[in-house]
Amino acid sequence: MQLPVRLENMGRPRFASLLLLFCSLTQTYALTTCGTRQFQCGNGKCITIRWVCDGTDDCGDGTDELPGTCSARTCRTTEFSCADRLNQCVPNTWRCDGKADCENGADEERCAPKQCTNTEFRCRNGQCVSSSFVCDDEADCDDGSDEASCPPVTCSTSSFQCNNTVCIPNLWACDGDADCTDGSDEWPNNCGPKKPDTGPVHRCSSLEFRCGSGECIHSSWKCDGGADCHDRSDEANCARPTCRPDEFQCTDGSCIHGSRQCNHHYDCRDMSDETGCVNATHCEGPTRFKCRSGECISMEKVCDRRRDCRDWSDEPLRECGSNECLYNNGGCSHICNDLKIGYECLCPAGFRLVDTKRCEDIDECAEPDTCSQICINLMGSYKCQCEEGYQVDPATKACKAIGTIAYLYFTNRHEVRKMTLDKSEYTRVIPRLKSVVAVDMNMAAKEIYWSDISNKKIYRAPMDSADDSTSHSIVINSGIDAPEGIAFDWIHGNLYWTDSIRSTISVVTADGSRRKTLFRQNLSKPRAIVVDPQTNFIYWTDWGTTAKIEKAGLNGGDRTALVTDNIEWPNGITLDLLNQRLYWVDSKLHTLSSIDVQGGGRRTLIIDEHNLAHPLGLTVFEERVFWTDVSNNAILSANRLTGDDIRPVAEHLSSPEDIILYHNLKQPAGRNWCQVSRCEFMCLAAPQVGRHPPKYTCVCPDNMMLARDMRTCVAAVPTPEAPAQPQVPVTNPPPQPTAPDSTTPKPQARTTPQLQVPTTTAAIKTTRTPARPSPRTTRPPLRTTTPEPRATTPKPVKILQTTTESPVTSPGKLNEVFKLQLHGSLTFSYVFTFSDSRPDFAAVVPNPASTTPLALYIILPLVIVCIVAVGGVLLWRNYRLKNTNTIHFDNPVYQKTTEDQVHIWRSHSPDGYSYPKRQVVSLTEEADNPAFTEN
Repeated sequence: MQLPVRLENMGRPRFASLLLLFCSLTQTYALTTCGTRQFQCGNGKCITIRWVCDGTDDCGDGTDELPGTCSARTCRTTEFSCADRLNQCVPNTWRCDGKADCENGADEERCAPKQCTNTEFRCRNGQCVSSSFVCDDEADCDDGSDEASCPPVTCSTSSFQCNNTVCIPNLWACDGDADCTDGSDEWPNNCGPKKPDTGPVHRCSSLEFRCGSGECIHSSWKCDGGADCHDRSDEANCARPTCRPDEFQCTDGSCIHGSRQCNHHYDCRDMSDETGCVNATHCEGPTRFKCRSGECISMEKVCDRRRDCRDWSDEPLRECGSNECLYNNGGCSHICNDLKIGYECLCPAGFRLVDTKRCEDIDECAEPDTCSQICINLMGSYKCQCEEGYQVDPATKACKAIGTIAYLYFTNRHEVRKMTLDKSEYTRVIPRLKSVVAVDMNMAAKEIYWSDISNKKIYRAPMDSADDSTSHSIVINSGIDAPEGIAFDWIHGNLYWTDSIRSTISVVTADGSRRKTLFRQNLSKPRAIVVDPQTNFIYWTDWGTTAKIEKAGLNGGDRTALVTDNIEWPNGITLDLLNQRLYWVDSKLHTLSSIDVQGGGRRTLIIDEHNLAHPLGLTVFEERVFWTDVSNNAILSANRLTGDDIRPVAEHLSSPEDIILYHNLKQPAGRNWCQVSRCEFMCLAAPQVGRHPPKYTCVCPDNMMLARDMRTCVAAVPTPEAPAQPQVPVTNPPPQPTAPDSTTPKPQARTTPQLQVPTTTAAIKTTRTPARPSPRTTRPPLRTTTPEPRATTPKPVKILQTTTESPVTSPGKLNEVFKLQLHGSLTFSYVFTFSDSRPDFAAVVPNPASTTPLALYIILPLVIVCIVAVGGVLLWRNYRLKNTNTIHFDNPVYQKTTEDQVHIWRSHSPDGYSYPKRQVVSLTEEADNPAFTEN
């Protein structure tokens, strides 16, 4: 009886050994699954090698941050070793860039003084600024050393000296534009009496107010409490309103009812009605306890065996002194916290309470601004990573670009300047410009583009020789009035620009040889524009009567509005390519906001009347957003995720407007499908929407349209009225000795116009053939038995050629007129309207010009048809009356007020009668009938 037990006991150690061996093999297999670019943690977990020695315990056991692990780390030849506790590595390009990236600041130690070029001035603090900035009455060095010990300024004979000693070209004096900051170049004592301006002058519309400084603003902005004109003339001589005692006065002077203050809703335009509001109740935990009877007592008085609440709700017998967490952790999945009365379930960091007891992981990556670029959600935490070309800065934990030195290029009215982000280098790129407002560049070709609103032209020049005016070439020199925004498509080689006076958005090739107007409808005051040649979209701001931000394809298709509410004066706009977010500034609301490219996730980052007094242009790079402010004459920056850390970048400028950032990562390379296109005139990239979108679209000049092959161009349908075409009569048949077999002429063949669907033009191409007899395909109609008098036998009919009687009045529609002239007294004009979908028959118009009697062979068939129709109706009514019994009720009691007969219809129904079927009228019949289609 003991043998089986003994054998069973002997088998247990063997089973345990096999189980231990299996677990060891499983663990060994798990440990060998880490890839070549992964780190094997002490607990067998695999993490990416980039997370090793980054200051965060990613393994969970701390093995990725051990000193032994970090000391064994080696930096590549292109990296600099910080030699700190984590032995971190940073790119060599970050060495001595003016910003400490290592935790111990080793990358900024033992740096040689920056060497300034021969054309630069070295400030006392080590900055290098352009020599032309010295003694120009603007402090360009941070320490002001460029304006110290300046001799009296003397201008050359080819220059005009402003009253503030600044020199400008003689051509700029007395030209109607105040080029001196004090306006002395246009003073009457320097220019003499002002001559009447005979040239075209842009006038403000009836819905706009003209500022004393010349610009036009909305009439509703006058006397609204915010200065919108550069000279503040819109707020001059304004009567300030006084609010009633029951009203709240906003900071801008407007009044709202007192009940609308601190109601969690912005009622003032400057949002001052929600400033300083305290909306917290005073009887909330954990320090306060609210009795069921309504009193609010301190939590220390709960369960103290004294009645502090009138209903004794602070001294429950069962809850006081009991710990519910001792049994099954109170039912909590993670943390149970015992309270004086009851208990509560808590969650560790990275988790949230789904119901009252269960915790689940928080997906921090669902918030788009959790990480600056890539977010990886982990159980209870998350990890941020950087895109290709960026690396985590050990000091700030933010993504920093690797590559060339980043420069800010901006317009300064008469110049285009550039500076490094730390302003260690600050130089002039293009000097002596009239009034430059917009700038962009092709970084691969090292070309810079800019627009001059005074000269009404768009220029380009090589970046290396842009300071030489002989290297400037004109891209657009005509058909342009106010190019306030330009954007260069660096993949397809096209330049897009806005015109606020013409209310258009256009595109031109890089050399200016071919141009096309993309939009001219539903535009009012388009200003800034930005392109995304990877998804092939453009985005622009419009501060017209209906302010908005719109997007469309690079070829002009798929246009849609992204922002239409809570927007007044949108100026600058920029695109974060990596995160696909748009940033814009509003000069009226004094805000900086962002939104994704699909129109969702809108956020207002900054509301500041001082730092956003009148912003114009902006750009974004790494973790910062930069903008120009014409009221402050400065460039400022802030954190692009939170809007915090606002600080000036450059001050004491002269009307800064547009700004861009130069770096090799700002314009990533892409494939240009237009290189394989066979477009005759111009190729534009198509927006990448859907599963299989087209790559490009061919377009034609404004006065032409695409042919049937959708590649070549043909002349568009002319808009003026076309002249009448000559008559082309049909050959008459020879006269017969007897009566004609038929009085009906042969039908004429008419070719249905083929509509060519355009891509960017509204013109419609129509092809048609001259009228000619068609072959007979059916038997001729039988001869009538009524004899026809010989004297009135008509002559054959003349068929006129199809002519266009009216111009095209709407896209996709064309009116065609077919004239049928008889040899008799009347000419019929058949007017057909052809649209993109189907022809619309408008009318048959008689022409009373002819005086010959109408032929009987036209009248007789019509009469016969009418007689047959009337006879058919009479027969049908007679048949209906025979099958209908009508009972007349003469007694007034049985008579109805609305009818005097009741019809009982014959029916096979067992009830003996049935009601007539109800007539169904479909609204779609009108849509299906071409005669009711709108022209």
